[in-house]
Amino acid sequence: MLNNVAFGIIIGLLFISLLILFCVVLVKLYIRKIKNYTEVIYQKDIDFQKTVNQTILETQEQVLQNISQDLHDDAGQQLTYINFQIENLKLDSPELNQTLQPLSESVGNLSQSIRNISHSLNSQMLLQQDLIKAIESEIIRLQKGSIPIHFDLKGESKKIFSTNEKIVIYRIFQEIMNNCFKHSKAGLIEIRLKANPDFEMVISDNGKGFDYEKIKNSTATIGLQNIIGRAAIIDYSVTIWSENGKGTKITLTENKLT
Repeated sequence: MLNNVAFGIIIGLLFISLLILFCVVLVKLYIRKIKNYTEVIYQKDIDFQKTVNQTILETQEQVLQNISQDLHDDAGQQLTYINFQIENLKLDSPELNQTLQPLSESVGNLSQSIRNISHSLNSQMLLQQDLIKAIESEIIRLQKGSIPIHFDLKGESKKIFSTNEKIVIYRIFQEIMNNCFKHSKAGLIEIRLKANPDFEMVISDNGKGFDYEKIKNSTATIGLQNIIGRAAIIDYSVTIWSENGKGTKITLTENKLT
């Protein structure tokens, strides 16, 4: 009798253990399924956001391409015609040479500036040259502006960038520099570039700065959000530091996002 009771207890315990084990396995499988499903949804969301950003980038590049073409074909040609007329007037009236010379030089300088701006907006021109050289050329142009710019290139500049990397990095550089000139009220802008082994671009200024953590989700930082969105297209990361009265520093790195 006792043996039958003991045997029944053992069978009962085994059954309960198997039931518990079955429940544990079932819960683990369910958790794994939920986790996999969440990862799939998250990845789809990331892919969708990248697709949207890519579409926006392509649209912006097309607009910039059209503006670049209009500057070259319309404004550029009109300035060339004006300069041609001035030169003819100088030939017809030599006594006016001294008066017309400053005007001729101003028109020539304006024509060169428009040509440089047109080239900086044209992504096809960018793709035909080295990215670092393109950034250096743009810095030389910007150094003629009102804010001093210090540029430092570390190591070898030889690095092969994809088409998207070239366009995105250059546009991020332009966006940051535009913000510096328009909003920072800085007395100095510093640019540090490192191409190898991993690309890094650091742009800092000693301007008025702002509380980024406080306003990062407001419409006041749309330009900065555009920078972050562009960087995500090529899996680069952006770090933004700024404090009121202490300036701003933005770092773009090749460290791949996970």
